[in-house]
Amino acid sequence: MNAIVDPKKLIKGATGDWEVVIGLEVHAQVTSQSKLFSGASTEFGGAPNEHVSLVDAAMPGMLPVINEECVAQAIRTGLGLKAQINLKSTFDRKNYFYPDLPQGYQISQYKSPIVGEGTVLIDIPDGGTASVGIERLHLEQDAGKSLHDQHPSMSYVDLNRSGVALMEIVSRPDMRSSEEAKAYVAKLRSILRYLGTCDGDMEKGNLRADVNVSVRRPGEPFGTRCEIKNVNSIRFIGQAIEFEARRQIEIIEDGGTIEQETRLYDPNKGETRSMRSKEEAHDYRYFPDPDLLPLEFTAAYVEELRSHLPELPDEKRVRFINTFGLTPYDAGVLVAERESADFYEAVLASLGNAERDGKLAANWVINELFGRLNKEGADIAVSPVSSGQLAAIVDLIGEGTISGKIAKDLFEIVWTKGGDPKALVESLGLKQVTDLGAIERVVDEIVAANPDKVEQARAKPQLIGWFVGQVMKSSGGKVNPQAVNDLLKTKLGI
Repeated sequence: MNAIVDPKKLIKGATGDWEVVIGLEVHAQVTSQSKLFSGASTEFGGAPNEHVSLVDAAMPGMLPVINEECVAQAIRTGLGLKAQINLKSTFDRKNYFYPDLPQGYQISQYKSPIVGEGTVLIDIPDGGTASVGIERLHLEQDAGKSLHDQHPSMSYVDLNRSGVALMEIVSRPDMRSSEEAKAYVAKLRSILRYLGTCDGDMEKGNLRADVNVSVRRPGEPFGTRCEIKNVNSIRFIGQAIEFEARRQIEIIEDGGTIEQETRLYDPNKGETRSMRSKEEAHDYRYFPDPDLLPLEFTAAYVEELRSHLPELPDEKRVRFINTFGLTPYDAGVLVAERESADFYEAVLASLGNAERDGKLAANWVINELFGRLNKEGADIAVSPVSSGQLAAIVDLIGEGTISGKIAKDLFEIVWTKGGDPKALVESLGLKQVTDLGAIERVVDEIVAANPDKVEQARAKPQLIGWFVGQVMKSSGGKVNPQAVNDLLKTKLGI
């Protein structure tokens, strides 16, 4: 990102301005049927220790065997991040003890990861974009889960998650505000979901982030960073950064120094607290895993995977803007989730004239459909209005058969009762009045009844909107507003 400091991102301290520096290590659970080094199921929600093979339980003599689908998923993700794919990588043992890590080490990648440097473009709140560098993506196995609330004096261990494949995606320290960090995680989650390499379910812990935060005076070298472990919500990531930056600034301004450490974020108290001193790489005694050969594949294998990648959000957004004249904001809303983009594309496919009505369709999907779904707390997958029904409503507006006001009434009927919008317009007599003679009679009546408003509109032409509203009201919204507007301009000599 640019070295120029944006004053809007600086934090005011008691002794001057501070800049927060943020890097993220995102752990994404790989979408696969079985684990990274065993055939055990990755299905969520099984009974404790139901999906555990002898490899996962680290029984003596059990050897890991690499799961090719997990490798392919990591490569797909690297391609989606515009990153370097390393045709040769190695697995290492990261040694540490934890009750839910049966082997006493984690099989991970250290010096030679499967994916190297890449880039993620993020949309920032002021409407611009920023680039966040990806340092690496490596594959590793997850640990199990310790349960401390099942017994008053003992902890239980569930190894169902032990050995599940994780992609650790490490960013560069390129973010300078909590908003940028939140936008980065949202974009990364969107890319993973488009690719189908991780479901991004943060509530289940399938996507979680370690957040590295430090502060410095603008233009000075990086300060000492603290790592906030396992934050599993985009909102909490923002809150943790805000609190931690303030905490560090206050310590430094009071004459103290920041200790490099690992911290936890408590969302109930809205604060971070110390967990342990921060380990360095040498503390883990990394060495190549003797049970696994170097991972090698060909450039042709990578290209075959690339050829089957879906259109990703950035490319889709550009296409929506260029083809259908959408605003960057509207296009961004539609592509943020793959399901939303797919719904919009299905509406386009059902339209009679997608080139003409694509922008109108986007407005209806975002404002009417998404607005109503949000109000009802419902997901697009269970929308009562199908893409075909919404396309039919947009067609009726685009063809001039119904007005926008009638269309909203029609949408309400389809939402609550269902039915074919075009058949409903016929059976309920909702067609727009296009007979200019009939419209003119209504216009003449309203003009004759309001001579004072006529004079005001002639002096101030924008007041013509009042007359348009009266005519629409009088006709029950069944006349074409543009025809009314044009007729009134002629009648009033504007």
